[in-house]
Amino acid sequence: MTHQHVPQNLPKRIQHFIDGEFVDSVDGATFDVLEPVSNQNYLEAAAGKQADVDRAVAAARRAFDEGPWPRMLPRERARVLNRIADIVETRNERLAEWETFDSGLPITQALGQAKRAAENFRFFADLIVAQSDDVYQVPGKQVNYVHRKPKGVAGLITPWNTPFMLESWKLAPALASGCTVVLKPAEFTPLSASLWPEIFREAGVPDGVFNLVHGIGEEAGDALVKHEDVQLISFTGESATGKLIFANAAPTLKALSMELGGKSPAVVFADADLDAAIDSTVFGVFSLNGERCTAGSRILVERPIYDEFVRRYVERAKNVKVGDPRDPATEVGALVHPEHHEKVVSYIEIGKTEATLAAGGGRPKGLETGNYVEPTVFIDVPPTARIFQEEIFGPVVAITPFDTEEEALRLANDVKYGLAAYVWTSNLERAHTFGQRIEAGMVWLNSHNVRDLRTPFGGVKASGLGHEGGYRSLDFYSDQQAMHITLAPVHTPKFGA
Repeated sequence: MTHQHVPQNLPKRIQHFIDGEFVDSVDGATFDVLEPVSNQNYLEAAAGKQADVDRAVAAARRAFDEGPWPRMLPRERARVLNRIADIVETRNERLAEWETFDSGLPITQALGQAKRAAENFRFFADLIVAQSDDVYQVPGKQVNYVHRKPKGVAGLITPWNTPFMLESWKLAPALASGCTVVLKPAEFTPLSASLWPEIFREAGVPDGVFNLVHGIGEEAGDALVKHEDVQLISFTGESATGKLIFANAAPTLKALSMELGGKSPAVVFADADLDAAIDSTVFGVFSLNGERCTAGSRILVERPIYDEFVRRYVERAKNVKVGDPRDPATEVGALVHPEHHEKVVSYIEIGKTEATLAAGGGRPKGLETGNYVEPTVFIDVPPTARIFQEEIFGPVVAITPFDTEEEALRLANDVKYGLAAYVWTSNLERAHTFGQRIEAGMVWLNSHNVRDLRTPFGGVKASGLGHEGGYRSLDFYSDQQAMHITLAPVHTPKFGA
C-alpha cells in the first residue's frame, strides 16, 4: 500500500479472539476495512457468522460455569481491572494513532480516549469493592437481604464513534460484575478492538472470559442477539437497529440495555452568557466530527439575541478547521465511511430545500478525496423540517428561534428522541424547572457534555432503554436475589390437615 501515513505495527489482518486464542472465521470469510482519508482498504478482518458466535458463546459459557472469574472475590477482580487500566494508559499514543487512522477522528480528540477508557476500569474496580447491598429487617420475625450474582454471558455490541472508549464503557462493568463477555465491535472500525486481547491477557484475565467476534451487524450481531445462551445484550447504536434488536431478543427474553440515537436540543435564553454558550454549542456539534449521540444538533435561541447569536455562530462555524485527522490543528476530520458520508451529504441537500443555509453545505476546498464535509449551519429551521427531526450524525446543525419559554419547551420536546439536552440561562430557577420538563435522559445546565461516571447514562423515547453508569451498570450485569430468613414461627394455614 502506498500512502505514507499508515501507522506503525498495524496488524496484517484482524482475527477473532475466542477462548484465549486468535482464530479465523469457521468458514474463512473476511471483510475489507477502509480508512476514511483515502477510502482505500488497508486490511481484512475475519467476518464472524453464526458458527463463530456459537464458538465464542460456548467459550464464555464454559468460563462462566466452570472458571474462576465469577467466583473471585470483588477485590481480586478489582486488582485485575486496575492492571487493565494501567496497561491501557501505556497504549495511549498507539491507540490514538490507530483510532484516528481507522475512524477519521481528529488526533487531538483521540488522544484522551485511552485515559478515559482506563478511568472506566478504575472506576468499576473501586465500585465493586465498595458495593454494599440492602438488608430489610422485620424485628423479631424476619431478615431479608439481597444477594447479588453475575448474570452470565454478556453480549456487547458497540458503535464506530470513539470505539475503544465505548467498548471499555461496557467491558469494565460487565467484567467487574463477574460476567463473561462476547464483544462484537462495529465493522467500520475494528482496528482498536484488536488491542483488547493482549491487554486482557497481560492483566491476567482468564481464557474464555473475554471473547471478540468481528463481523457485520446483520450476521455476527444478529447471531449474538438471538443466542439462547447469552443472558444480556448491551447495545449502543442507532434507533432503527435498536428496534430490530429489541424484537430479536424477545424470543429468548434477554435483559437489554440500549443507548440509541439523539437529536438533542441546546436551548439558549436571552439572559445566557453568550460567549460561553457559543463556545459550547459550536464544540457540542462539531467535536468528534459531529458523530456523537449526545451532540447538541438543534439550537433553540430566544428571539432578542437570535440575530447576534446566528451572526457569531456562523462566523465561528466558517472558521472551524477541517482537515487531515492526523494534523493536531484539525478540529473536524473525515467522516468514518463513504456510506455515512453519503448519508450526511444527502441530509444537507434535504436541508437546502427546508431552511436557510448559512455556512458550509459542501466539500471543503483543497480536500478533493476522503469523507470530508464542511461544518454546516442551517438557520430559521422550521420544526417540521427533516433536518430538525432526524438524526444526521455529522457536522450539521439546525438553529431555530423561539419567543416564549412554553414555545421553547414545545420545540425541545417535539422530536422522537430524548437523549441529552443543554440549557443556557443565568436564571437559576428557570434552569432547574425548565430543565426538568425537557424529555431527555440527561440535561446539562450552562455546560456541554461533561460526564460524572457515577450518574445514570441513558435516554427516553427513541433514545434508548435502561440506564448504565455507576451502580446502575452493576445492577444491569447482576441478578439480585432476595434471601428471606425467618426468625420466628410462621403462621401457616393448614391445608388438608
